[in-house]
Amino acid sequence: MMAYIFAVAAAVGVVALAALLFRLAGKGSDDPEPGGPSAGHAGSMLSAMFLLVFAIAIIVPWTTADAARQNTHAESQAAIDAYWSATDLPDPDLVRAGLRDYVAFVVRDEWPVMGQGRMDPVSTERLEALRTRVTAIETTDADALNAKAEVLEHLAALAAARAQRTADAATTPPSGVLVLTILTGVVVIVFPFLAGARPRGAAILPLVAMAAMLGFGTYLTADISHVFDGPLAVGPDAFRTALQQFARISGGV
Repeated sequence: MMAYIFAVAAAVGVVALAALLFRLAGKGSDDPEPGGPSAGHAGSMLSAMFLLVFAIAIIVPWTTADAARQNTHAESQAAIDAYWSATDLPDPDLVRAGLRDYVAFVVRDEWPVMGQGRMDPVSTERLEALRTRVTAIETTDADALNAKAEVLEHLAALAAARAQRTADAATTPPSGVLVLTILTGVVVIVFPFLAGARPRGAAILPLVAMAAMLGFGTYLTADISHVFDGPLAVGPDAFRTALQQFARISGGV
């Protein structure tokens, strides 16, 4: 935090020092006009800064949500593959029941809490118990041994995808990005007044429209900051599809 404060203070100090040196050297001329070069330069730079920060605040959650959505499909596909591979196990129904319980629990109980940035430890326990159950299967049949190895491989992929989903649930843009978005947005809105302009009547309408749009955009950056909550929220559609696949495989359809 102190580094940020020092950086801001150093930048302000550079402006003050430059103004003092140029005044002592007698260079340049006074620039009190709201539309003068000083105000114009500062206004364009502030607008560029806001657009840069705003783009980061939008793009980071968007790309994170897209990656998280793809990961849910990878996790659900691993569950489906494990379900298929369990066919040649000595007791396939026991393993398949564990997969159904895990996926159903994710959809029904875990997904609502993921919007709060956390996972339900019960689903982790169920997945670990399922892996332990498969590992403990004893058989000498070649097909069963191959099936056991395949199921464990798919469960490992499922666990890896779940670990990524855990990371996605806790991922948010850096807090400084939202703060900087709000700060630069406010400065862009009040800049004409800071520069000395006093818009009245119809001249203030564009400023009001800009302020409304900036306010909406800033709220949007906060609203989409969580992968599993808000307008960009990733839903459990892939896991619902897996449950449908389970039913189709078990029914032989």
